[in-house]
Amino acid sequence: MSTDLEIYAKQGFAQSIGIGEAPALVIVDFVIGFTDPAHFGGGNIGEAIARTVELLALARQRGWPVVHTRVVYADDGSNCGGFTRKVPALRRLTENSPLSQIVPELTPAPGELILRKHNASAFFGTELAGWLITRRVDTLFIAGCTTSGCVRATVIDSCSYSFRTVVVEDCVGDRAIGPHEANLFDMRQKYADVMKVKEIETATK
Repeated sequence: MSTDLEIYAKQGFAQSIGIGEAPALVIVDFVIGFTDPAHFGGGNIGEAIARTVELLALARQRGWPVVHTRVVYADDGSNCGGFTRKVPALRRLTENSPLSQIVPELTPAPGELILRKHNASAFFGTELAGWLITRRVDTLFIAGCTTSGCVRATVIDSCSYSFRTVVVEDCVGDRAIGPHEANLFDMRQKYADVMKVKEIETATK
């Protein structure tokens, strides 16, 4: 990977974005269905959830706005689209399905936004951007799964909306480690800073 790093560095990639004055935490799709390899889980997702418990506690202590996302489709499939054509099993993530419920360790508190989405990005077709702008947020810490899927899509849109974007490395997971590592590398080069929970805790004191 050193040769790749040299190429990116020579071309001016991977500049530090930094943390602004008004962060928020977005937790992407840490639902029960993504904890079980028999459904949509596997890899290091369980470990990422465990570390996100610490990150969520930090966000609440600091008073940051918090967003939890769920992929939710209508029971009759009426709001299914391209995402479910590619992955038909996602249709099982309906409002009342156990698979679509946020994991108990990360149960939302009053005042935290629970965002239902139909596509990979937490921004696409949702009220997320407006909700953040109303609260004058300038920085997003992003946790969740999967690193190569909904996390990456959310990170790219966050960057496109000009939020300072930080992927929390030990709080994102994927069902396969290869895509996880490759996408962390790529997001660090192009769209976001990549930090761990302890680094964020120190940087936001």
